[in-house]
Amino acid sequence: MNTHERYVIRIALVAALGGLLFGFDTAVISGTTEWLQQVYHLSDAALGFTVACALIGTIIGAIAVGVPADRIGRRDMLIGIAVLYFISAIGTALPWNWQSFLFFRFVGGLAVGGASVVSPMYIAEISPAEKRGRLVALAQFNIVFGILLAFASNYFITRMNLGTSEWRWMYGVEAIPAAAFFALLFFNPRSPRWLTSKGRHDEAQAVMNRLVADPVARDKELAEIRASLDLEHHSARESIFSRPYLMPLFLACAIAVFNQASGINALLYYAPKIFKLTGAAGESALLQSVLIGVVNLIFTMVALTVIDRFGRRKLMLVGSVGYIISLGTAAAVFFVNGENFSAMGGTMLLGALMVFIASHAFGQGAVIWVFVSEIFPNRVRARGLALASFSLWIANAIIAQAFPIMLGALGGGLVFAVFAGFMVVQLVWVIAFMPETKGIPLEGIQKQMHID
Repeated sequence: MNTHERYVIRIALVAALGGLLFGFDTAVISGTTEWLQQVYHLSDAALGFTVACALIGTIIGAIAVGVPADRIGRRDMLIGIAVLYFISAIGTALPWNWQSFLFFRFVGGLAVGGASVVSPMYIAEISPAEKRGRLVALAQFNIVFGILLAFASNYFITRMNLGTSEWRWMYGVEAIPAAAFFALLFFNPRSPRWLTSKGRHDEAQAVMNRLVADPVARDKELAEIRASLDLEHHSARESIFSRPYLMPLFLACAIAVFNQASGINALLYYAPKIFKLTGAAGESALLQSVLIGVVNLIFTMVALTVIDRFGRRKLMLVGSVGYIISLGTAAAVFFVNGENFSAMGGTMLLGALMVFIASHAFGQGAVIWVFVSEIFPNRVRARGLALASFSLWIANAIIAQAFPIMLGALGGGLVFAVFAGFMVVQLVWVIAFMPETKGIPLEGIQKQMHID
């Protein structure tokens, strides 16, 4: 590995810390839902809103981040996002009432929404085509690692018997990686594609000199970046809803909605609650959540090693089939056991959910942020990614709000059967519409999509 490759990996890892905080912030609430209900006397509907309020911030953060990411740049936007993560961590650890807790969760949501757009976009724009899948997937790896850290942190804090302050510590520990993320970003360069879009060609050249070892390949890539921007014939403010961009917009928004229609975040937010329905005690339910996080991490690592060899489409096909089998099994277990789970029923549900999380990690989880960061042209990438992320978080907020209500009213069997049905539709979409983008330069994908 040469100096240039090491440099690319280092700055990609720093940018991917936005994903680690994304994952931690998303999953940490799973260990605090009972405390929140007890401390603030919340109904199931109020608990659903408490979880979903962060997602309202995430939706706003995702849709709002595109314009400032184009204006001030990807790196500087990530620095602002790090500040929001830090404020949210301290604020949710030390709220003075339920309303203040909701506000700071909302601030954390703004950071998650922004990071879901800017982290993969920045990594895609600094990565060589042949390694882009693995490098962008580092953001997903860190999301998964952040989820596992949240589950593990919640478990170990519970073991410390801190009493009524337990839930505060669960939120407060996020301040440490948020501060590290903020400090390390100042050592990362600005995106050469963003610099080129601003006419700062000398700075773009200097960054490319550090990213690409081969002078011929470097000059060719810079020329292709300039051609893809082509601002003499296309306005930098051209509408994302213009005819040439409708197909990438459809592909990005579809994969984003399918991502949430699997029920993945419902599982992450409410894992202990789901396991308690099977008779698992509080500490045991949290430990089972850690197991889910470990499986998620392992299969994300497996996907990361093969995504640039097998391609995005094959991983989605395998993951879709795994979703259907595992969600169908989980639904069947709930239908058979009802409200009185046997030990065998609890074990079968845990096994089905482990297969489900493995299918997600190997398919949708590894592919989504790679795919959506690739298929938009340079001149509209930030806005396209923002709309895709907006679609994802809208679906997420709806499911997070509805899940505890549906679980109580309909039962786990019907809820998991609905998720399985959505994944059948996803499988059809992958077969019929999803293109393969592995190994193609970003500017080449633009040509493949027949965009001038």
